Amino acid sequence: MKRWLVLFEDEVWGTLAPLTDLVPVPALAFGGSTLATRWRSAAGLRLIGVHLARDRAQLRTEPFESNFSGPAERDELLLVNAAVLPGEWFAAALGDVGPACFTSDDRVVLARLPAGQARPMLEGGTSVSRAIAALALPARSVAARFLAHPWDLIEANAAAIGIDLAGPPGANRGQVDARACLIEPQRITVENGAVVDPLAVLDARGGPISIGAGARIRAHTLVEGPCAIGAGTELLGGRIARSTIGPHCRIAGEVEECIWQGFANKRHHGFVGHSVIGEWVNLGALTTTSDLKNNYGAVRVWTAAGERDSGSNKVGAFIGAHVKTGIGTLLPTGASVGTGANLFGGGRFAPKRVPSFGWWDGERMAEHQFEKFLDTARHAMHRRGESLSEAGVEALRKCFDATRAERQPQ
Repeated sequence: MKRWLVLFEDEVWGTLAPLTDLVPVPALAFGGSTLATRWRSAAGLRLIGVHLARDRAQLRTEPFESNFSGPAERDELLLVNAAVLPGEWFAAALGDVGPACFTSDDRVVLARLPAGQARPMLEGGTSVSRAIAALALPARSVAARFLAHPWDLIEANAAAIGIDLAGPPGANRGQVDARACLIEPQRITVENGAVVDPLAVLDARGGPISIGAGARIRAHTLVEGPCAIGAGTELLGGRIARSTIGPHCRIAGEVEECIWQGFANKRHHGFVGHSVIGEWVNLGALTTTSDLKNNYGAVRVWTAAGERDSGSNKVGAFIGAHVKTGIGTLLPTGASVGTGANLFGGGRFAPKRVPSFGWWDGERMAEHQFEKFLDTARHAMHRRGESLSEAGVEALRKCFDATRAERQPQ
């Protein structure tokens, strides 16, 4: 009997909005890579598919292939909630024998099922977590940790990078200039095609550092570990600390305790801290986030269920895909900026909640004209050698329509 890994989204994926508006939960950047890659490594099993709790046409891209018909009828599938983190509970789940369901806070964490029993629910359109609950399997409560809200990613990310990059570094196939400074080089990996320029500093005393294939670290850039720098990303000067930077980003200035999904720009000065930034975001020069209140109190953040106390005093901004900010944009503590928003009221604090496809000029909020938004998105993607597919247009249109109520005057 073989074991296979399946990841699933449950029906509360929307609590991670705006990050999950266009990106499925397992594709979210986290730790040293993505949630899916992290689970594949933790389980040591082949990932044969991802089941989503929504129409795949709602997504800008579909990064996962699914082949639920491959395993034999009696093979065991581990169905794992993509929003949960591996932990001590996982070893116990692997050690048990036979079909079982593991829950935490009344939310399905993992189920073990024969492939023949699991296949109908995976190939159907129903919610996997609800289908598992309906089976009345032997149940066990475990102390699992969920990434339930965007601020949970920030709170757990630096430690996750350290875990994901632990162990001996890979072979340093990249080009590291002799005049660069590598502190604790045994904890630093520079992958094939990556370049570290003279006068760049990679400081791994606080944790390991990985520089992805084809990335470039320019002169006068300080990278403080733990840090995972994605393939093709360029760091253009400044300080990057304790952050996950996805592929093909262009980053300068001061970035601390952040997650960048990928293909984003911040080419100029400005501070971005304790924030999560979606794909194809462009932060104009001197765009700055506040990540600490003057009274050092806990930060409240907008969610679809209303404003919530994050329980943390260090929370910056959560920025959806394709957001654009103009020069001098100021984002308040705990800001939530929805997908496709455009902000250009420099020198004033933006509203704490900017709805998806909102158009804020520093004084008033209006609705972004969708066709003009698409023109901008196509232009931005073309600059990186990418194109906006028809499926991508349809996903954005669905997001625009689904969030229309957010933009209505209150």
